[in-house]
Amino acid sequence: MISKKLKDTNFILCFSVITILIFRLILTFAIPLLDKTEARYAEIARLMYETKDWIVVQIDYGFPFWAKPPLSTWLSAGSFEIFGANEFSARFPSYLLSVLLLFIAGKLAKKEGKSFYLPGFILLTMPEFLIHTGVVSTDSALFVCITIMMLSFWKVVNNTEKTIWNYLFFIALGLGFLAKGPLIMVLTFPPLFVWCLLDLNRLKAVFSRLPIILGILIVVAIALPWYYLIEQKSPGFTNYFFVGEHYKRFLVPGWNGDLYGNPKYVPMGIVWVYMIAFAFPWFPIVVYKLWKNRTTILKNPWVSFLVLWLLWLPFFFTFSKNILHTYILPTTFPMMLLMVHYWNEFDSKKTLIRIGLFFPTAIFVIASVAILLPKDLFTKLSGYPDVSYIMNSDKYLLEKLKVNTENKQIPLYYFVKVENDSVVNKQKNYSGEFYSNGKEQVLINQKEVDSVLSLNKKLFFVIPTRKLEQVSKESLEKMNLIDHNNNTSVFESK
Repeated sequence: MISKKLKDTNFILCFSVITILIFRLILTFAIPLLDKTEARYAEIARLMYETKDWIVVQIDYGFPFWAKPPLSTWLSAGSFEIFGANEFSARFPSYLLSVLLLFIAGKLAKKEGKSFYLPGFILLTMPEFLIHTGVVSTDSALFVCITIMMLSFWKVVNNTEKTIWNYLFFIALGLGFLAKGPLIMVLTFPPLFVWCLLDLNRLKAVFSRLPIILGILIVVAIALPWYYLIEQKSPGFTNYFFVGEHYKRFLVPGWNGDLYGNPKYVPMGIVWVYMIAFAFPWFPIVVYKLWKNRTTILKNPWVSFLVLWLLWLPFFFTFSKNILHTYILPTTFPMMLLMVHYWNEFDSKKTLIRIGLFFPTAIFVIASVAILLPKDLFTKLSGYPDVSYIMNSDKYLLEKLKVNTENKQIPLYYFVKVENDSVVNKQKNYSGEFYSNGKEQVLINQKEVDSVLSLNKKLFFVIPTRKLEQVSKESLEKMNLIDHNNNTSVFESK
């Protein structure tokens, strides 16, 4: 008979998981696409949806986006086909991928006699996982591919019978090439190889149970057609993607060949800070538990497998100065599995649950207050007109302009001010492109501003607040400020 204490804990876990998932789904509707990264990937998907070019990923009409393969773009563009082009449909595939991982994790926990909702609770209370449960990102698809590859490998080595897992390993590998390219091998093969070296019988099992030749053909059949077609339709992709993005980005100091963004240099080893901050509170707890059990880690195949899976990625990125916190997302799954493994050894489980709920509770309280608080009270407390004022998105400004209805025929210009055309895409407000359905036009210097003003027509100008000083006083005198937020100002020609 299940004890009342266990039933109470299971109810808390179940209620928490369902509540967080529902609220996170609501936020996919309620929050506009934010500049730059999320709005950029949403706009890339919108362009694919509009142009119906499913081979060449584009960052602007006629400009290819060579930085990433198309899997995440396919998912969002496919969602647009069903639900239309909006923030919800852009984010929904990522939400579904997260739910899929929660289901897989729940089934694994249930087989070990643990609560089906325990893994979901641990994952959804990690900041990094919660953020990616409904955000436009290339990392979510890669995360799923890595997770299925690693779980498949474990299943194959520990099961003499041939099952679907034998083939899922290669299917996930092929999809991983379409998610982020050869990085999928870099983040999975080394820990698997080291784990096999700990017991050579595992290495024998790999070669005897994995259908390697057929598996390679599966990977080739999934990934190679797109790589071939993209090089044919957009020559130069192969060199930029494989040499630039996968070699020079990480190994060439000061590489400035990024066509789509500026390098984000951070201190070496910052990945471990990301692990602590964006996997709070579970990463420190897991490290503590592993330290206490350090003498038995290598004796337990499951624990050693998870430890190598968990630690390889941060170790690899320790030596890179060009990383983002999103890179740690694949570590959340093995971290969760280690917590599930040691769960019964924790005495105060409810204390862990309370600590885990801190981040999602804080986020949802802040979001609820921002969305539901009366406008006058919000202004009194924050000093801002409304919540849209502080969001890094042009959605509400463009909605007020009604660029898609009565003002549809009035030209909309974005001032970006760059030295040359090759860096235009680094400076754009992609939320503006998305919410204007690509109808905006870009002005890159003062000369172009003067040129359009000389037309003596009614025009709208969107200028980032930080770039207002780069527009001449004479030009600004020919415009009326009609709206603005914390980041952007909208003008109308006089």
